[in-house]
Amino acid sequence: MPHEFELRKEVELDATPEQVWEAIATGPGVDSWFMGRTEIEPAEGGRGRFTMFGNSEGTTVTGYEPGKRFAFRGDGNPDGTFMAMEYLIEGRDHGSTVLRLVQHGFLGDDWETEFEAMGVGWDMYLHKLVQYLTYFRGRPATVVSAVRPQAAESAPAWAAIKAALGLPDTVRLGDPVRLAVDGLPPEEGVVDYTGFPAFLGLRTADGLYRFIHSGPKRGNVVVLGHHVFAEDADQEHVEAAWRSWLSRLFP
Repeated sequence: MPHEFELRKEVELDATPEQVWEAIATGPGVDSWFMGRTEIEPAEGGRGRFTMFGNSEGTTVTGYEPGKRFAFRGDGNPDGTFMAMEYLIEGRDHGSTVLRLVQHGFLGDDWETEFEAMGVGWDMYLHKLVQYLTYFRGRPATVVSAVRPQAAESAPAWAAIKAALGLPDTVRLGDPVRLAVDGLPPEEGVVDYTGFPAFLGLRTADGLYRFIHSGPKRGNVVVLGHHVFAEDADQEHVEAAWRSWLSRLFP
């Protein structure tokens, strides 16, 4: 039986309402900080599409007021479940902006686990939006995604990831990190997000890197959700290199 839900979040951004609108209401903007790939037809009633790991979901734009309000609703499922989003943009003095979001709809039988995952997930992605607007605003992103189902329980999975990244057992914001992935140039960076046991975030001069563990209730899946802003990045090559990295880590 579907369960109705509503989730609210708010974040202050060091960007103008126009810059925030570009990041949340256009396909290339969303692709610079959110998971998967997003297409948006820029008009109320316009169609959109969200695609990740070969699966796509259609959407319909239900609110389109540039610089103020953007809303859309996902196509419903046969069991009655669906999700809808509303973003509200409010400009503040000195060029900053408050972004409020409301996500609502109906979830399936495992709604409590899914609702909890969405809550912590939005905290991470809104932080990623802050990082994008602060360090990479306006730079096109190469979206890199990889997934390893049934990788390992949380503790051994994170131990393996930390070891591969040269990080200590106790990770802190600002810790230095070196990305050494076969087939890619090495990169120096810092830890910019610690959301264990679900998330680890890194930032380099040319990228935002996210390592995600789903937890036992969702299958102990490890997901990589990276955004590379280097102009010469080849999406297929970079993604293949990270898929190989993930496969070697969890054979």
